[in-house]
Amino acid sequence: MAVRELGVGRPLIINDNLAEIAPEEAKTFQDIGIAATICMPLIKNGRLAALMAIHEKAPHHWSDYELHLIREVTARSWAHVERVGAQANLRAREEQLRLAIEAGEIGQWDVDVIAGTLFWPPRVKAMFGISPDVQVTMDDFYAGLHPEDFAATAAAYASATDPVRRAVYDVEYRTVGKEDGLVRWVAAKGRGLFQGEVCYRVIGTAIDITARKATEQSLRELNENLEQRISEGLAERKLLTDVVDNTTAIILVADKEFRWLAVNKAAAMAFEDLYGTRPQVGASMLDALADLPEEREHVRQTWARAFGGEEFSLVEEFGDPGRKRRAFQITFNTLRSAAGEQIGAFQIVHDVTERMEEQRRLAEAEEQLRQAQKVEALGKLTGGVAHDFNNLLTPILGALDLLARNQVGDERQRRLIAGAMQSAERAATLVQRLLAFARRQPLQPTAIDVRALVLGMKELVASTTGPQIQVVMDVADGLMPARADTNQVEMALLNLCVNARDAMPEGGTLRISADVRKVEDYQTGDMKPGEFVVISVADTGSGMDAETAARAIEPFFSTKGIGRGTGLGLSMVHGLAQQLGGDMRIFSRVGYGTNVELWLPAAEEPPAGASDDAAAEVTGCGHRGLALLVDDEDFVRMSTADMLEEAGFEVAEASSAAEGLRLLADLDDVAVLVTDHLMPGMDGTRLARLARQDRPTLPCLIISGYADVEGVAPDLPRLTKPFRATDLAEALSALGV
Repeated sequence: MAVRELGVGRPLIINDNLAEIAPEEAKTFQDIGIAATICMPLIKNGRLAALMAIHEKAPHHWSDYELHLIREVTARSWAHVERVGAQANLRAREEQLRLAIEAGEIGQWDVDVIAGTLFWPPRVKAMFGISPDVQVTMDDFYAGLHPEDFAATAAAYASATDPVRRAVYDVEYRTVGKEDGLVRWVAAKGRGLFQGEVCYRVIGTAIDITARKATEQSLRELNENLEQRISEGLAERKLLTDVVDNTTAIILVADKEFRWLAVNKAAAMAFEDLYGTRPQVGASMLDALADLPEEREHVRQTWARAFGGEEFSLVEEFGDPGRKRRAFQITFNTLRSAAGEQIGAFQIVHDVTERMEEQRRLAEAEEQLRQAQKVEALGKLTGGVAHDFNNLLTPILGALDLLARNQVGDERQRRLIAGAMQSAERAATLVQRLLAFARRQPLQPTAIDVRALVLGMKELVASTTGPQIQVVMDVADGLMPARADTNQVEMALLNLCVNARDAMPEGGTLRISADVRKVEDYQTGDMKPGEFVVISVADTGSGMDAETAARAIEPFFSTKGIGRGTGLGLSMVHGLAQQLGGDMRIFSRVGYGTNVELWLPAAEEPPAGASDDAAAEVTGCGHRGLALLVDDEDFVRMSTADMLEEAGFEVAEASSAAEGLRLLADLDDVAVLVTDHLMPGMDGTRLARLARQDRPTLPCLIISGYADVEGVAPDLPRLTKPFRATDLAEALSALGV
């Protein structure tokens, strides 16, 4: 009964034991001189923690005041007992922290033995009197040593790098400041890292112990003054503790049971930032991560290596995936007691997230540069091949055109000629796409009416896409003109519409719209700031995932399957946009469709009106004068000469620009100069310029199968290879010949 009462916090009160308890129990108290008793319980956390008993020799009635006083004394006595215990625990933890501080890295150094490089953070550079931003080498290290300490330091380093001895580099030396000339004491410790029998790296710590050395000297001088010695020793310990606790490096110390022994401020803040809980000395790091099993196992495995005696460095990511992940460079070292026994491990940690991100961005930039270089090389090759193909196709297309127009052969032969003509034109279209991809197609950008162009293609787009696809045109009135090549823009839009059609095999909606947008300086990317006319081709088809969309403009990349496309459509559109100073942008999502935007630079001048002059007829034009034809390709020149003669011209031929200039000097009645652009020696543009010096009004037509855009003057009319007789006649009519 009494035990139960005490257990719930009620005191046991006996005023007279002879009167209040059994005689045999009372006799026991009477024999030791106790007549009255009070037992005051102390309850902690719902349990009986202690008792305080007060006795009287004579019967005594315990007053409320006495009860209150005894209860207060009981509580204060127990508080004193707990305080004494806490102080004892605090002294033990201070001893553990002292061991960690003595072994901790204050300044870290790293020698790459193979490369012969040395890494010093600003703290170590300061120990040698060197500014933080100055680069250092091993020569700076040896040059900064005090002459009297050079031999011992060099010997210790040699022992650490010797594959046989592999000694711990543990030395104290003096430095002479390179910039300030001050003498400092440094305690350095480190180990060599070996690959087989080769030491490839030495990593260690350095602590400025100038103050400690000064203290030791003072202690030697003032050995009789014990009080001063203790005071200076405590100041040194506090200094080291403050340095470790306030450093930006993350320092964590733990025993082999994964309990934290010491945590500096930076570590506490970083851990709380990553995991949402603050580490406490004495608590288990594994318990703190109990709700993150994968992260808990990651931490356990990493620390287990250190508890096994391994000293190592690594760079890894840590953190709660639901909060934050950061990359850290971590160095683990063994923690030993004063007797040399391993009692745990400690880590020095630096947040390298920004550095790793910068390295990632640099790697991405390098990859983009490599891709750009590959595309540029492919473009140069493509442009050269396309030029040769154009020279080959020009006489083929011209001859087939002549045969077709003259109705040569029977019906079957005419069908064969028509089929060959169609194949040649398809080949010419493919070459144009290759040139567009390579950004070497010969463009004649002018101010074009985008609204009229888009609306004028509605019937063509509708017939191309088929009845299952609804074509919607959304182009506002008053849309400003764009600077572009009309024919190439029409081809680009038709390519985009065909791609949209193929993405909607079950039908859908194709929307073509256009508006004006402005590019600011901070938005430019590869485009110059200014206004752009944006033509958008959007479909409701299958769409593309991010990986497919990223590869969509790669040459010859296609998702349509073998035989259903060249893989050059989007490459051509992208090349055209880039060549005009604009851009092409793709927005797509699987199951929702694709939107391709063609950005064309806006034109300041109004679009030119459509010409009312009919193209010249190929035949039946009568005598139109003498045409001087210059081309280094014999078959191209022969085919072009036939077309000119058929158009009513007398033709004088030259195989080079130099020969053309000589003929021009001898001929007085030249009506027009028709010249290839890319020829050995002098090109066609230079030839036309020299010809106009003597004959300013001489009409000149440049024929080119290669888009050396910088070389072809924009004010000279051009005709692109391959061409037919009607194309040549139209170009000559435009010259007024």
